[in-house]
Amino acid sequence: MTQPTFLARAPLSLLAFALLFSTAGAHAATLVEKDGSYAQLPLEKDKVVIKVVQNLTRNLQDFPTVSEGLAHNLEQMTALTQRACSTGKKPDFILFNEFPLTGYSDGKREEKLKFTIEIPGKETDALGKLARECDTYIIFGSYARDEAWPGHILSLNAVIGRDGKVAEKFWKTRNVKNYQPDMEIPTTTIENVYDRYVAMYGEEKLFPVLRTEYGNIAVSTVQRDTMVYNAFAMRGVEIMFRTSTLFSKLDVMATASFNNFYSAMSNITFPADSEWAKMGGGSVIVNPKGEVLAEDPSNDEAIIEAEIDIGALRKGRRIPDYPMDVTRPVFEQYQSAFPLNHLDLPLDQLPDNGAEMKVLMDKVSRWK
Repeated sequence: MTQPTFLARAPLSLLAFALLFSTAGAHAATLVEKDGSYAQLPLEKDKVVIKVVQNLTRNLQDFPTVSEGLAHNLEQMTALTQRACSTGKKPDFILFNEFPLTGYSDGKREEKLKFTIEIPGKETDALGKLARECDTYIIFGSYARDEAWPGHILSLNAVIGRDGKVAEKFWKTRNVKNYQPDMEIPTTTIENVYDRYVAMYGEEKLFPVLRTEYGNIAVSTVQRDTMVYNAFAMRGVEIMFRTSTLFSKLDVMATASFNNFYSAMSNITFPADSEWAKMGGGSVIVNPKGEVLAEDPSNDEAIIEAEIDIGALRKGRRIPDYPMDVTRPVFEQYQSAFPLNHLDLPLDQLPDNGAEMKVLMDKVSRWK
C-alpha cells in the first residue's frame, strides 16, 4: 500500500493512525503459509541462467563532479552488461555488487547524500533499456535517497525487470553492528526505522519476495544473519541474490544449504595495492546443497555464470521445517542489543558520520 507523500513525512503516531484507519476491518497479511507451501508464478522454463559480475567501482567523490562519476560508473555497468549478454549463455539474471554506481564515499551526512541516486531514476532508466535489449533481469545495490525519507542515506537493492522497469527495491534489513571499535555505519536500514517503515509499506515488505517467471527471488546485503535468511526462506524464496562487500564464502554456502535455495553473491574488486585486495572478488553461485556451481576466486574483473534448475527444485518442495516450537521459549526471552527505531529521529538529530553513529549506538545499547 502506498501512502500519500504528506503521510510519508508525518510523525509516527499519525502514520500509525492512518494505517489503522485505512486497513480497518481488513485481514492481516499472510506472511507464511501454515502447510509449508508458498505462492509462486508458473515457470516460463525450468532452467535459468544466472550471471554474476565482479568489478572495481570508483567512488563518486573521486571525480570532479557527481554527474561525471555517475556517467563513468554507468558506462562501466553498461559495458559489463553488454559483455554478459553477448558471451556464454544468454542470462536471465545479471547480478552486480553492493554499489556499482556510487562506490563508497566518505564525508558528513549532507555531503554523502550527494553521492546517492534515486530509484527509480535516470540511472535505472538507462539500465532498463539494457534489460529490455538483453531480455534479462538486472540486479544491483546502491546508496540511495528518497523524498519520503529526507536526510536518510538508504542502502537499497534494485531489481530491473525484462520490461526495463524497476520491479522491486529491497531495503537493507540491518547493518553489521560493532564492525569497527570507533564507528558504526550511519545508513538507515529497516530495523532502525521499523515502525515507520511498516506503517508506510506494510509487513510484507519486511522480507519481500519478487515472484517472477524464473522463480521467487529476493536480494539482501546482510552477512552472518541466519534468521534474516530463514525469514526469506519462510516467505518462499528460491533464489537468494546477495550484494555484500567483504563477504564470507562460507556464509553464502551455509545459508543456501540451511534454507534450501540457490544463492549468488557479487563482490567488488579492489586495487591490487589496496589493503582490502585480499577481500576483493571471489564472487560465487551455489546450489541448495551449498555446493559451488561457479566462482572467480581472484580480485580481478570477471563474469561468472551457472545454469540452475528451478523446475527440479520446485518438485515437491516446501519451505524448510525450522524448530520454532521447541526454540520459542528461548527466542521469546532474548533481547537484542539495539532497540528498533533508533534512527527514527528529527532530521537535525540524525548522526552526521560513523563516529556520531557510534555514540548513538552506545547510548541506546541494551547490553552496555
